[in-house]
Amino acid sequence: MMLCKTDRLMFKCHLKALSVLVFHLLLLHFGRGVARLTGPSQPVIATLGDDIILPCHLDPAVDASGFTLEWTRPDLNPRFVHVWRDGVELVGKKHKYFEGRTSLFIDELKNGNISLKLSKVKVSDKGRYRCFIPGAETQSFAELVVGSVSSPVIKLAGVDRDRGGVILRCESKGWCPEPEVFWLNGEGNLLSAGPTETVRGPEGLYTVSSRVTVEKRHNNNFTCRVQQKNINQTRETHIIVSDDFFMFPFCNSAVPIITGLAVILAGIVLILTIVLFVWRKNRTNKMRNYTVKSERGQNGNDTELQALSTEQKEGEEPLTTPTVLEKNKGGEKKTENTLNQQLQEEQQQSEEDENRLKTMEQELENMNKVENKHTELQELHEVHQKKQEDLQELKEKIETTNKELLRIRNSQSFFQLVSDHGMQVQ
Repeated sequence: MMLCKTDRLMFKCHLKALSVLVFHLLLLHFGRGVARLTGPSQPVIATLGDDIILPCHLDPAVDASGFTLEWTRPDLNPRFVHVWRDGVELVGKKHKYFEGRTSLFIDELKNGNISLKLSKVKVSDKGRYRCFIPGAETQSFAELVVGSVSSPVIKLAGVDRDRGGVILRCESKGWCPEPEVFWLNGEGNLLSAGPTETVRGPEGLYTVSSRVTVEKRHNNNFTCRVQQKNINQTRETHIIVSDDFFMFPFCNSAVPIITGLAVILAGIVLILTIVLFVWRKNRTNKMRNYTVKSERGQNGNDTELQALSTEQKEGEEPLTTPTVLEKNKGGEKKTENTLNQQLQEEQQQSEEDENRLKTMEQELENMNKVENKHTELQELHEVHQKKQEDLQELKEKIETTNKELLRIRNSQSFFQLVSDHGMQVQ
């Protein structure tokens, strides 16, 4: 039995060696066009996140399952993307960037298909890949182009008052490679737009935006088109601008009229302000003149009283003195009453202010007392809490002491019991 197993193993080894020999014999004819590695004639275009295949075949088809196969990317270090040897993948050799994302079609290796499957394509996967069999003088290359696209968005960005037009802004995020932006009118003709603004994000994706000023037409349908020729991708968005947005030329012609009305209104306001100021000033002057006249009238009455008193001393008859005296006395009484009333009001106001001040002082004093009481209460609370802690600590010590005493008593009772029992035994 052991001999049979050994023979079978040797047979398999010889068969494998024979297949290797046959393969290498074929490789000797690669230069003569008998067999060679073939790859894609055009770049392989992949969309971000897709699973793609990098083609590579032996022509004519030869079983390649027992040989070493290498997929590499020369710009990486290490350069290995996928390595197949002795029927297994050498995971330790491949670049960590491709871990878990590459595989071969195992069942197709016998047909000479050594294409590479790359899963979950990333932007950084783009580049030139090499399909190679060590020991052979043939190789093939596959150029991978990774693309990412998104639909653009159009927004109204303002108005152009000089031209009476509307400013449109188009933005599209997440493109790779960098795309171009075009504006078209309703007839499909290109519009003259400003320069395209491009921002590249941290993941290598581009955000593009463009502005254009459009004027009113019979067809206010406008299109923003974003395209990338390398990946043959195009996205576009349409917008229809209402005629109401193109009313700004009328507004421009009305600007001088509105400005003139504003100047007239400002002048009217200024005139009214001056008239009001003059009226207030005249009123103030009249009040002052009235006060001066009142004071002069009182002084004249005093002079008249003095003159009458002098005439009485000289012995002349005071014909009108009683009437004048009565008038003067009535005015003096009115003035005196007014002054007394004002004095009383001022005294009353002063007393009210003093009472209010005393009340405020009393309230402040009460607040200080309350604050002091609160502080004292806080201190008493802290003292009480400290005493509670001391009392708890004392209780714990007493319990510990009681336990120790109980243990000692139990020990003494035990020893006494043993001693008594020993004496009884004797």
